[in-house]
Amino acid sequence: MSNEASAAGKKLFFMMVLEFFIWGAWLPLIWGYMGKDGLAFSDLQITWVGSAFAIASILGIFFSNQFADRNFAAEKFMAFSHLVGGLAILGMYWASSFPVFFSLMLVHSLFYVPTISVANTLAFTHLKNAQKQYGLVRMGGTVGWILAAWPLYFVLQGKEGVEAVAASRNIFLVSGIASLALAVFSLQLPHTPPKSAGEGGSLAWLRALSFLKKPFLLVLFIVTFIDSTIHNGYFLMAGGFLGSDAVGIKPQWIMPVMSIGQIAEIGTMAILGYFLTKLGWKTTMILGILGHALRFAVFAFLPENQTIIIIVQVLHGICYAFFFATLYIFIDAAFPKDVRSSAQGLFNLLILGLGDLAAKWIFIPLQGKLTAVDGTVNYHKLFLVPTGLALFAAALLLLAFWPPKTLSTKEVEASH
Repeated sequence: MSNEASAAGKKLFFMMVLEFFIWGAWLPLIWGYMGKDGLAFSDLQITWVGSAFAIASILGIFFSNQFADRNFAAEKFMAFSHLVGGLAILGMYWASSFPVFFSLMLVHSLFYVPTISVANTLAFTHLKNAQKQYGLVRMGGTVGWILAAWPLYFVLQGKEGVEAVAASRNIFLVSGIASLALAVFSLQLPHTPPKSAGEGGSLAWLRALSFLKKPFLLVLFIVTFIDSTIHNGYFLMAGGFLGSDAVGIKPQWIMPVMSIGQIAEIGTMAILGYFLTKLGWKTTMILGILGHALRFAVFAFLPENQTIIIIVQVLHGICYAFFFATLYIFIDAAFPKDVRSSAQGLFNLLILGLGDLAAKWIFIPLQGKLTAVDGTVNYHKLFLVPTGLALFAAALLLLAFWPPKTLSTKEVEASH
Protein backbone atom coordinates (compact mmCIF):
# COMPACT_ATOMS: atom_id res chain seq x y z
CA MET A 1 0.00 0.00 0.00
CA SER A 2 2.88 2.31 0.84
CA ASN A 3 4.37 1.66 -2.62
CA GLU A 4 1.02 2.58 -4.18
CA ALA A 5 0.86 5.75 -2.10
CA SER A 6 4.43 6.63 -3.09
CA ALA A 7 3.66 6.04 -6.78
CA ALA A 8 0.53 8.21 -6.51
CA GLY A 9 2.54 10.97 -4.81
CA LYS A 10 5.10 10.96 -7.63
CA LYS A 11 2.36 11.13 -10.26
CA LEU A 12 0.68 14.01 -8.45
CA PHE A 13 4.02 15.86 -8.17
CA PHE A 14 4.65 15.47 -11.91
CA MET A 15 1.06 16.58 -12.58
CA MET A 16 1.77 19.81 -10.69
CA VAL A 17 5.05 20.30 -12.60
CA LEU A 18 3.23 20.21 -15.94
CA GLU A 19 0.18 22.13 -14.64
CA PHE A 20 2.22 25.22 -13.77
CA PHE A 21 4.80 24.77 -16.54
CA ILE A 22 1.93 25.43 -18.99
CA TRP A 23 1.11 28.79 -17.36
CA GLY A 24 4.68 29.84 -16.64
CA ALA A 25 5.78 29.21 -20.22
CA TRP A 26 3.72 32.02 -21.74
CA LEU A 27 2.93 34.55 -18.99
CA PRO A 28 6.21 36.55 -18.75
CA LEU A 29 6.77 37.10 -22.49
CA ILE A 30 3.32 37.35 -24.07
CA TRP A 31 3.10 41.11 -23.37
CA GLY A 32 6.16 41.98 -25.44
CA TYR A 33 4.99 39.72 -28.24
CA MET A 34 1.69 41.59 -28.47
CA GLY A 35 3.46 44.99 -28.50
CA LYS A 36 4.75 47.22 -31.29
CA ASP A 37 7.65 44.93 -32.29
CA GLY A 38 5.39 41.88 -32.44
CA LEU A 39 1.69 41.73 -33.27
CA ALA A 40 1.36 45.52 -32.86
CA PHE A 41 -1.89 45.29 -30.90
CA SER A 42 -3.26 48.46 -29.33
CA ASP A 43 -3.13 48.92 -25.55
CA LEU A 44 -6.86 48.20 -25.38
CA GLN A 45 -6.47 44.98 -27.35
CA ILE A 46 -3.58 43.86 -25.13
CA THR A 47 -5.72 44.62 -22.09
CA TRP A 48 -8.53 42.43 -23.40
CA VAL A 49 -6.19 39.52 -24.15
CA GLY A 50 -4.72 39.89 -20.68
CA SER A 51 -8.20 39.94 -19.18
CA ALA A 52 -9.12 36.56 -20.68
CA PHE A 53 -7.40 34.62 -17.89
CA ALA A 54 -9.01 36.75 -15.19
CA ILE A 55 -12.44 36.37 -16.78
CA ALA A 56 -11.97 32.59 -16.88
CA SER A 57 -10.88 32.65 -13.23
CA ILE A 58 -14.01 34.52 -12.15
CA LEU A 59 -16.26 32.17 -14.14
CA GLY A 60 -14.33 29.18 -12.81
CA ILE A 61 -14.76 30.14 -9.17
CA PHE A 62 -18.51 30.60 -9.54
CA PHE A 63 -19.36 27.94 -12.10
CA SER A 64 -16.90 25.74 -13.97
CA ASN A 65 -14.98 24.47 -10.90
CA GLN A 66 -18.20 23.19 -9.29
CA PHE A 67 -19.43 21.87 -12.66
CA ALA A 68 -16.21 19.90 -13.09
CA ASP A 69 -16.20 18.55 -9.53
CA ARG A 70 -19.77 17.27 -9.70
CA ASN A 71 -20.04 15.92 -13.25
CA PHE A 72 -16.73 14.38 -14.28
CA ALA A 73 -14.05 12.06 -12.98
CA ALA A 74 -11.22 14.46 -12.14
CA GLU A 75 -8.55 12.71 -14.21
CA LYS A 76 -10.80 12.61 -17.31
CA PHE A 77 -11.70 16.28 -16.90
CA MET A 78 -7.97 17.09 -16.70
CA ALA A 79 -7.29 15.10 -19.87
CA PHE A 80 -10.09 16.70 -21.90
CA SER A 81 -9.43 20.25 -20.64
CA HIS A 82 -5.70 20.11 -21.36
CA LEU A 83 -6.37 18.62 -24.79
CA VAL A 84 -8.68 21.50 -25.78
CA GLY A 85 -6.66 24.15 -23.92
CA GLY A 86 -3.43 22.84 -25.41
CA LEU A 87 -4.77 22.95 -28.97
CA ALA A 88 -6.03 26.50 -28.37
CA ILE A 89 -2.70 27.84 -27.16
CA LEU A 90 -0.87 25.99 -29.95
CA GLY A 91 -3.11 27.89 -32.36
CA MET A 92 -1.87 31.16 -30.90
CA TYR A 93 1.54 30.42 -32.43
CA TRP A 94 0.03 31.01 -35.88
CA ALA A 95 -2.61 33.62 -34.97
CA SER A 96 -1.87 37.22 -35.90
CA SER A 97 -5.24 38.99 -35.93
CA PHE A 98 -6.70 40.26 -32.66
CA PRO A 99 -10.11 38.49 -32.89
CA VAL A 100 -8.49 35.09 -33.47
CA PHE A 101 -5.70 35.62 -30.93
CA PHE A 102 -8.11 36.81 -28.22
CA SER A 103 -10.59 34.01 -28.93
CA LEU A 104 -7.89 31.35 -28.65
CA MET A 105 -6.58 32.82 -25.39
CA LEU A 106 -10.11 32.90 -23.98
CA VAL A 107 -10.72 29.26 -24.96
CA HIS A 108 -7.38 28.22 -23.46
CA SER A 109 -8.10 30.11 -20.23
CA LEU A 110 -11.66 28.76 -19.90
CA PHE A 111 -10.37 25.19 -20.10
CA TYR A 112 -7.10 25.70 -18.21
CA VAL A 113 -8.24 27.65 -15.13
CA PRO A 114 -10.61 24.97 -13.73
CA THR A 115 -7.77 22.42 -13.89
CA ILE A 116 -5.91 24.31 -11.14
CA SER A 117 -8.75 23.51 -8.74
CA VAL A 118 -9.18 19.97 -10.07
CA ALA A 119 -5.44 19.30 -9.66
CA ASN A 120 -5.76 20.28 -6.00
CA THR A 121 -8.79 17.98 -5.68
CA LEU A 122 -6.75 15.08 -7.04
CA ALA A 123 -3.94 15.80 -4.61
CA PHE A 124 -6.11 16.12 -1.51
CA THR A 125 -8.10 13.00 -2.44
CA HIS A 126 -5.16 10.65 -2.93
CA LEU A 127 -2.57 11.82 -0.41
CA LYS A 128 -2.75 9.74 2.77
CA ASN A 129 -1.79 12.73 4.93
CA ALA A 130 -2.64 15.78 2.84
CA GLN A 131 -1.75 18.25 5.61
CA LYS A 132 1.86 17.06 5.63
CA GLN A 133 2.27 15.89 2.04
CA TYR A 134 0.44 18.54 0.02
CA GLY A 135 3.21 21.11 0.41
CA LEU A 136 5.71 18.75 -1.22
CA VAL A 137 3.33 17.89 -4.07
CA ARG A 138 2.43 21.56 -4.63
CA MET A 139 6.15 22.35 -4.79
CA GLY A 140 6.02 20.57 -8.13
CA GLY A 141 4.12 23.60 -9.42
CA THR A 142 6.97 25.89 -8.42
CA VAL A 143 9.46 23.53 -10.04
CA GLY A 144 7.35 23.57 -13.20
CA TRP A 145 7.33 27.37 -13.29
CA ILE A 146 11.13 27.40 -12.93
CA LEU A 147 11.60 24.79 -15.67
CA ALA A 148 9.33 26.78 -18.01
CA ALA A 149 11.93 29.57 -18.07
CA TRP A 150 14.54 27.51 -19.89
CA PRO A 151 13.21 26.35 -23.29
CA LEU A 152 13.04 29.99 -24.43
CA TYR A 153 16.63 30.53 -23.30
CA PHE A 154 17.76 28.31 -26.17
CA VAL A 155 15.17 29.65 -28.64
CA LEU A 156 16.15 33.28 -28.00
CA GLN A 157 19.91 32.68 -27.83
CA GLY A 158 21.71 35.26 -29.98
CA LYS A 159 18.56 37.14 -30.95
CA GLU A 160 17.89 40.82 -30.27
CA GLY A 161 15.12 43.37 -30.81
CA VAL A 162 12.42 42.56 -33.34
CA GLU A 163 13.98 39.17 -34.10
CA ALA A 164 13.80 38.20 -30.41
CA VAL A 165 10.19 39.37 -30.12
CA ALA A 166 9.21 37.36 -33.20
CA ALA A 167 10.95 34.26 -31.83
CA SER A 168 9.16 34.64 -28.50
CA ARG A 169 5.97 33.30 -30.11
CA ASN A 170 7.52 29.89 -29.42
CA ILE A 171 6.13 30.28 -25.89
CA PHE A 172 2.83 29.03 -27.31
CA LEU A 173 4.44 25.92 -28.81
CA VAL A 174 6.19 25.14 -25.52
CA SER A 175 3.04 25.70 -23.47
CA GLY A 176 0.82 23.81 -25.92
CA ILE A 177 3.10 20.76 -26.08
CA ALA A 178 3.21 20.66 -22.26
CA SER A 179 -0.59 20.89 -22.16
CA LEU A 180 -1.00 17.99 -24.59
CA ALA A 181 1.54 15.98 -22.58
CA LEU A 182 -0.49 16.57 -19.43
CA ALA A 183 -3.67 15.57 -21.29
CA VAL A 184 -2.11 12.17 -21.99
CA PHE A 185 -0.51 11.85 -18.55
CA SER A 186 -3.79 12.71 -16.79
CA LEU A 187 -5.21 9.36 -17.93
CA GLN A 188 -2.55 7.71 -15.74
CA LEU A 189 -3.64 9.62 -12.62
CA PRO A 190 -5.62 7.84 -9.88
CA HIS A 191 -9.33 7.56 -10.60
CA THR A 192 -11.28 10.29 -8.80
CA PRO A 193 -15.06 10.04 -9.24
CA PRO A 194 -17.23 13.18 -9.32
CA LYS A 195 -18.35 14.62 -5.99
CA SER A 196 -21.96 14.51 -4.89
CA ALA A 197 -23.77 17.85 -4.90
CA GLY A 198 -23.59 17.88 -1.12
CA GLU A 199 -25.07 20.67 0.91
CA GLY A 200 -25.94 23.91 -0.89
CA GLY A 201 -22.74 25.42 -2.18
CA SER A 202 -24.45 28.76 -2.71
CA LEU A 203 -25.34 28.85 0.99
CA ALA A 204 -21.70 28.25 1.88
CA TRP A 205 -20.71 31.15 -0.40
CA LEU A 206 -23.27 33.40 1.27
CA ARG A 207 -22.03 32.38 4.71
CA ALA A 208 -18.43 33.08 3.69
CA LEU A 209 -19.47 36.51 2.41
CA SER A 210 -21.33 37.23 5.65
CA PHE A 211 -18.06 36.90 7.57
CA LEU A 212 -16.81 40.05 5.83
CA LYS A 213 -19.01 41.96 8.27
CA LYS A 214 -16.20 41.37 10.74
CA PRO A 215 -13.88 44.40 10.42
CA PHE A 216 -10.61 42.44 10.49
CA LEU A 217 -11.77 40.18 7.64
CA LEU A 218 -13.10 43.08 5.57
CA VAL A 219 -9.76 44.88 5.94
CA LEU A 220 -7.91 41.72 4.92
CA PHE A 221 -10.23 41.35 1.91
CA ILE A 222 -9.47 44.91 0.75
CA VAL A 223 -5.73 44.50 1.32
CA THR A 224 -5.75 41.20 -0.58
CA PHE A 225 -7.36 42.93 -3.57
CA ILE A 226 -4.67 45.64 -3.56
CA ASP A 227 -1.81 43.17 -3.12
CA SER A 228 -3.23 40.88 -5.82
CA THR A 229 -3.34 43.83 -8.23
CA ILE A 230 0.32 44.59 -7.48
CA HIS A 231 1.34 40.92 -7.68
CA ASN A 232 -0.30 40.43 -11.08
CA GLY A 233 1.12 43.75 -12.24
CA TYR A 234 4.62 42.43 -11.59
CA PHE A 235 4.21 39.57 -14.09
CA LEU A 236 2.69 42.03 -16.54
CA MET A 237 5.48 44.63 -16.42
CA ALA A 238 8.66 42.88 -15.30
CA GLY A 239 9.56 41.10 -18.54
CA GLY A 240 9.52 44.25 -20.66
CA PHE A 241 11.39 46.19 -17.98
CA LEU A 242 14.17 43.61 -17.61
CA GLY A 243 14.69 43.52 -21.37
CA SER A 244 14.56 47.30 -21.83
CA ASP A 245 17.58 49.46 -22.59
CA ALA A 246 17.36 50.76 -19.01
CA VAL A 247 18.29 47.36 -17.54
CA GLY A 248 19.73 45.61 -20.57
CA ILE A 249 19.14 41.94 -19.77
CA LYS A 250 19.45 39.80 -22.90
CA PRO A 251 16.13 38.36 -24.18
CA GLN A 252 17.14 34.75 -23.51
CA TRP A 253 17.86 35.57 -19.85
CA ILE A 254 14.59 37.37 -19.00
CA MET A 255 12.62 34.27 -17.98
CA PRO A 256 15.51 32.63 -16.09
CA VAL A 257 16.06 35.88 -14.15
CA MET A 258 12.37 36.04 -13.27
CA SER A 259 12.49 32.39 -12.19
CA ILE A 260 14.88 33.38 -9.38
CA GLY A 261 11.74 34.50 -7.58
CA GLN A 262 10.25 30.99 -7.76
CA ILE A 263 13.51 29.44 -6.56
CA ALA A 264 13.44 31.84 -3.59
CA GLU A 265 9.79 30.91 -3.02
CA ILE A 266 10.80 27.31 -2.25
CA GLY A 267 13.24 28.46 0.44
CA THR A 268 10.85 31.02 1.89
CA MET A 269 8.02 28.50 2.15
CA ALA A 270 10.35 26.23 4.12
CA ILE A 271 10.91 28.88 6.82
CA LEU A 272 7.42 30.42 6.77
CA GLY A 273 6.15 28.41 9.74
CA TYR A 274 9.03 29.61 11.93
CA PHE A 275 8.52 33.29 11.10
CA LEU A 276 4.76 33.04 11.42
CA THR A 277 4.99 31.66 14.94
CA LYS A 278 7.56 34.31 15.92
CA LEU A 279 6.03 37.36 14.22
CA GLY A 280 2.31 36.61 14.10
CA TRP A 281 -0.23 37.07 11.32
CA LYS A 282 -0.08 40.84 10.89
CA THR A 283 3.68 41.38 10.86
CA THR A 284 4.29 38.42 8.55
CA MET A 285 1.76 39.65 5.99
CA ILE A 286 3.02 43.24 6.21
CA LEU A 287 6.53 42.00 5.39
CA GLY A 288 5.11 40.21 2.35
CA ILE A 289 3.47 43.41 1.10
CA LEU A 290 6.58 45.50 1.82
CA GLY A 291 8.53 43.06 -0.34
CA HIS A 292 6.53 44.39 -3.31
CA ALA A 293 7.18 47.99 -2.26
CA LEU A 294 10.94 47.40 -2.00
CA ARG A 295 11.18 45.53 -5.30
CA PHE A 296 9.24 48.16 -7.27
CA ALA A 297 11.14 50.98 -5.53
CA VAL A 298 14.41 49.41 -6.69
CA PHE A 299 12.95 49.12 -10.20
CA ALA A 300 11.95 52.80 -10.10
CA PHE A 301 15.15 54.28 -8.68
CA LEU A 302 17.97 51.88 -9.66
CA PRO A 303 17.16 50.54 -13.15
CA GLU A 304 20.74 50.98 -14.34
CA ASN A 305 22.10 48.69 -11.59
CA GLN A 306 21.54 45.35 -13.29
CA THR A 307 23.06 43.33 -10.44
CA ILE A 308 20.70 44.82 -7.85
CA ILE A 309 17.73 44.37 -10.19
CA ILE A 310 18.56 40.66 -10.51
CA ILE A 311 19.13 40.22 -6.76
CA VAL A 312 15.78 41.76 -5.77
CA GLN A 313 14.00 39.02 -7.72
CA VAL A 314 14.46 36.91 -4.57
CA LEU A 315 11.89 39.18 -2.90
CA HIS A 316 9.22 37.29 -4.84
CA GLY A 317 9.63 34.48 -2.32
CA ILE A 318 8.84 36.83 0.56
CA CYS A 319 6.01 38.51 -1.37
CA TYR A 320 4.33 35.20 -2.10
CA ALA A 321 4.98 33.14 1.03
CA PHE A 322 4.71 35.88 3.65
CA PHE A 323 1.47 37.28 2.26
CA PHE A 324 -0.40 34.81 0.06
CA ALA A 325 0.61 31.54 1.75
CA THR A 326 0.04 33.14 5.16
CA LEU A 327 -3.34 34.38 3.93
CA TYR A 328 -4.44 30.84 3.03
CA ILE A 329 -3.35 29.56 6.44
CA PHE A 330 -5.15 32.44 8.17
CA ILE A 331 -8.38 31.76 6.27
CA ASP A 332 -8.17 28.13 7.38
CA ALA A 333 -7.93 29.32 10.99
CA ALA A 334 -10.47 32.17 10.84
CA PHE A 335 -13.41 30.51 9.07
CA PRO A 336 -15.56 27.60 10.31
CA LYS A 337 -14.76 24.24 8.73
CA ASP A 338 -17.96 24.05 6.69
CA VAL A 339 -17.26 27.31 4.81
CA ARG A 340 -13.45 27.19 4.55
CA SER A 341 -13.50 25.98 0.96
CA SER A 342 -15.89 28.77 -0.04
CA ALA A 343 -13.81 31.31 1.90
CA GLN A 344 -10.65 30.20 0.06
CA GLY A 345 -12.59 30.56 -3.20
CA LEU A 346 -13.74 34.03 -2.17
CA PHE A 347 -10.16 35.21 -1.69
CA ASN A 348 -9.04 33.36 -4.84
CA LEU A 349 -11.65 35.46 -6.65
CA LEU A 350 -9.43 38.43 -5.78
CA ILE A 351 -6.06 36.78 -6.39
CA LEU A 352 -6.75 35.06 -9.72
CA GLY A 353 -9.75 37.09 -10.89
CA LEU A 354 -10.52 40.63 -9.79
CA GLY A 355 -6.95 41.54 -8.80
CA ASP A 356 -5.64 40.22 -12.10
CA LEU A 357 -8.36 42.10 -13.99
CA ALA A 358 -7.54 45.33 -12.13
CA ALA A 359 -3.83 44.92 -12.92
CA LYS A 360 -4.52 44.66 -16.64
CA TRP A 361 -6.91 47.63 -16.75
CA ILE A 362 -4.66 49.83 -14.58
CA PHE A 363 -1.10 49.05 -15.64
CA ILE A 364 -1.44 48.43 -19.39
CA PRO A 365 -3.14 51.81 -20.09
CA LEU A 366 -0.80 53.52 -17.62
CA GLN A 367 2.27 52.09 -19.33
CA GLY A 368 0.85 53.21 -22.66
CA LYS A 369 0.51 56.78 -21.39
CA LEU A 370 4.08 56.69 -20.06
CA THR A 371 5.54 55.43 -23.36
CA ALA A 372 7.21 57.94 -25.66
CA VAL A 373 6.86 57.97 -29.45
CA ASP A 374 10.15 56.07 -29.80
CA GLY A 375 8.83 53.30 -27.51
CA THR A 376 10.81 54.31 -24.42
CA VAL A 377 8.85 53.74 -21.21
CA ASN A 378 9.16 56.05 -18.20
CA TYR A 379 9.63 53.17 -15.77
CA HIS A 380 10.41 55.52 -12.90
CA LYS A 381 6.89 56.97 -12.89
CA LEU A 382 5.32 53.61 -13.78
CA PHE A 383 6.82 51.72 -10.84
CA LEU A 384 6.08 54.46 -8.32
CA VAL A 385 2.40 53.49 -8.66
CA PRO A 386 2.69 49.87 -7.39
CA THR A 387 5.24 51.05 -4.81
CA GLY A 388 2.70 53.55 -3.44
CA LEU A 389 -0.11 50.98 -3.55
CA ALA A 390 2.00 48.49 -1.59
CA LEU A 391 2.88 51.08 1.07
CA PHE A 392 -0.80 52.01 1.38
CA ALA A 393 -1.83 48.35 1.74
CA ALA A 394 0.85 47.73 4.37
CA ALA A 395 -0.24 50.82 6.33
CA LEU A 396 -3.89 49.74 6.13
CA LEU A 397 -3.02 46.30 7.48
CA LEU A 398 -0.88 47.83 10.24
CA LEU A 399 -3.53 50.27 11.42
CA ALA A 400 -6.81 48.43 10.82
CA PHE A 401 -6.17 44.67 10.90
CA TRP A 402 -6.78 43.37 14.41
CA PRO A 403 -7.58 39.64 14.34
CA PRO A 404 -8.87 38.04 17.56
CA LYS A 405 -6.14 36.85 19.89
CA THR A 406 -7.81 33.43 19.86
CA LEU A 407 -6.49 32.97 16.29
CA SER A 408 -3.10 31.82 17.49
CA THR A 409 -0.16 30.96 15.26
CA LYS A 410 1.39 28.62 17.82
CA GLU A 411 0.28 25.46 16.01
CA VAL A 412 1.19 26.71 12.54
CA GLU A 413 4.81 25.58 12.53
CA ALA A 414 3.80 22.04 13.38
CA SER A 415 0.83 21.79 11.06
CA HIS A 416 1.92 23.61 7.89
